[in-house]
Order: sequence, then C-alpha cells, then structure tokens
Amino acid sequence: MDALSLNTNTHLNSNIYWSMLKGLSKDIKLELISKLSASLITSKDTVEENADKWALTFAGRWKDDRSADEIIEDIRTSRTFNRNIDL
Repeated sequence: MDALSLNTNTHLNSNIYWSMLKGLSKDIKLELISKLSASLITSKDTVEENADKWALTFAGRWKDDRSADEIIEDIRTSRTFNRNIDL
C-alpha cells in the first residue's frame, strides 16, 4: 500500500470514528482523550512485558495423564481433512 492510500484510509477511518463519537457529552469526550493519550504514552516495553505475562498465565495449566506421544497421536488421528465424514 502506498503512502497516499494509507493517508486516505487513515482519514476515512478517523471520519468513521468521529461520526460515532461526535454526539457524546464533553465529559465522555474528555475521558476518551485521556485514555487515548495514556495509550500513546505506554512504552513498547510495557506492551511486551504484558504480552509475556499473558502467555505465562497459561504455563502449567494443561492437565493430562497421557504421555506427549499419546497426545500427539490423538491429535493426528483426530484430524478430519482429506476424509469423508458422514453427518
């Protein structure tokens, strides 16, 4: 996508958002401005740290008595592509 197309799309998107937001009260608009400003200040490191924390919430959650080989075999035999399935 060239710069002109990107600029046009950005302008169109901002008009779409404005048409949805223009009828809001001043207080709500100020709150939105505050939240948007805060989101711009958030550093990339913070976003990456949050992504790491999110992924870690799943660590150790899988509970299963089967071995890794058994789980792999179950996944492979459960695949349905290239097979006719009677419904």
